[in-house]
Amino acid sequence: MSIFGWINDQLLRMQWLADAVTEGVLAVGLDPASRIGGSVHFFVYDVIKIFILLSVLIFLISVVQSYFPPERTRRILGGRSGIWANTLAALLGTITPFCSCSSIPLFIGFTAARLPLAITFSFLISSPLVDLASVILLASIFNWSIALAYVFVGLVVAVVGGTLIGRAGMEDQVADFVRNAPVHDTDETMMWRERLRYARDQVLEIMHRVWLYVLIGVGIGAAIHNWVPEAVIGSLLGQDKWWSVPVATVIGVPMYADIFGTLPIAEALIGKGVGLGTVLAFMMAVTALSLPSIIMLKRVVKLPLLALFLTVVTGGILGIGFLFNALTHWFI
Repeated sequence: MSIFGWINDQLLRMQWLADAVTEGVLAVGLDPASRIGGSVHFFVYDVIKIFILLSVLIFLISVVQSYFPPERTRRILGGRSGIWANTLAALLGTITPFCSCSSIPLFIGFTAARLPLAITFSFLISSPLVDLASVILLASIFNWSIALAYVFVGLVVAVVGGTLIGRAGMEDQVADFVRNAPVHDTDETMMWRERLRYARDQVLEIMHRVWLYVLIGVGIGAAIHNWVPEAVIGSLLGQDKWWSVPVATVIGVPMYADIFGTLPIAEALIGKGVGLGTVLAFMMAVTALSLPSIIMLKRVVKLPLLALFLTVVTGGILGIGFLFNALTHWFI
């Protein structure tokens, strides 16, 4: 346990980095306990920590992903149906961490390959919502119980959501050009050096895509943590307020960010006493219900299917939010 605690504190939470940033804040004449000094410490520490973890994790996970290109994923899922197929699709979504918008081309490819809607939507929900890197990042900011709980409920939303959408029998609600889109296969054989080069390129690509959202998220988190009074946060999103989960969900929809950009905000909200379920609802709304992805999805599915998707996912997020608010004391 002492070894695990050291790994968790020094490698994941990077206590050494927090101490170094504290020394740096003091060196420039700021008090880390003050609002300004605390904001600077929060921002510098979280930005460096998230970028270090992201670079390492994306590299390692990308090596694994090199064995699962979209075409291979499609073939693995092809010919399967039922709850286990939905579960497999959701699990495969966790090792393909696309944002909600970049998941749309995969949705088109899966649909063109005649995969059932249930499987396609389970993958579509899971891919932006849950990925392996998020487990480590959540554990580094909160703890392992919260990290694993988030992954579990994310998979539940993906599996149940895909199952309900599949049983609605709305295959005719997909745009014609999607069903008739050509399906391309690619060469999956890669030498080890090519896989390492691919992983390096993925780090650069994903970092280029998310760096701004990370900076914005950390900035918002620093402001909430050090400048917004706890009473204000509590009056709007306090755990005792029944409306906190719906409000957090609504606030999350207009935002567009990867989970990496939402983590610093979630960290600050937890620190202000916001319920775990409310924070999870916010994170899920940002990643699975972002407005840009809804606009893009509207171009490939018809309104009844889009409305069903939004209803099912929103209902799952709200249910999870209320449930985890009631069980917060189990995790924190």
